[in-house]
Amino acid sequence: MEKQTNRQTLEGQRIVILGASSGIGLSTAIAAAAAGAKVVIVSGNQVRINEALKQLPAGSEGYAVDLAQEANIQAFFDGIGPFDHLVYTAGENLVLNEIGSTVLTDAQRFFNVRYWGAFAAVKYGAPHIRKGGSINLTGGIAGQRPNAGWGVAASICSAMEGFTRAMAVELAPVRVNLVAPGIVRTNLWNGMPETDRENLFTTIGNALPSKRIGVPDDIAQTFLYMMQQHFATGQIITVDGGGVLI
Repeated sequence: MEKQTNRQTLEGQRIVILGASSGIGLSTAIAAAAAGAKVVIVSGNQVRINEALKQLPAGSEGYAVDLAQEANIQAFFDGIGPFDHLVYTAGENLVLNEIGSTVLTDAQRFFNVRYWGAFAAVKYGAPHIRKGGSINLTGGIAGQRPNAGWGVAASICSAMEGFTRAMAVELAPVRVNLVAPGIVRTNLWNGMPETDRENLFTTIGNALPSKRIGVPDDIAQTFLYMMQQHFATGQIITVDGGGVLI
């Protein structure tokens, strides 16, 4: 029988996090660095990257990359060198519209970063992942539990789940998993008026079994677990305070 060693650590490992200048991505970077990892954070805005680096240990790296452009993603990975884990949390504010008022070109644009950006990151990042490493993607519960107006969001989440399973098979033994958050307090909701946003958070939080909505660290801890464990692959890990139950 193969001897089992304690591999559940991120000490000394290098983690590349795309979409990490704020919210879930930045929380994941902070938590990973606290666990001993060397983190590389990527976002589209250099000013926000610089601000995020102030919250990370010395030696952390940060790069501004337009994740809507395949060539930029390829160039980034061609120059970054080997690493252990890839985390993709990038996404822009979604506008929720029922199908009758949805402009198709706007709907297609939302796939650029959330889906095709992740697709390109996996394509160009996977060859640089060291043995025992992993790819960790982000979806959401909209595919499992959509509401009216969530047609685009549900489509992206469902597409990401299928992509995760396919890559877990194709890229084995690299582990590929996806974290599906519920409602999380991040700046992705800043497109809503503040009063409407807070009412939404309060209403949903009171309805959840957890009696609160999520915060970025809830999701960050899930990403850390998925990097540290060494057996699950092709899995969708739902972290939603019980949102799919109601």
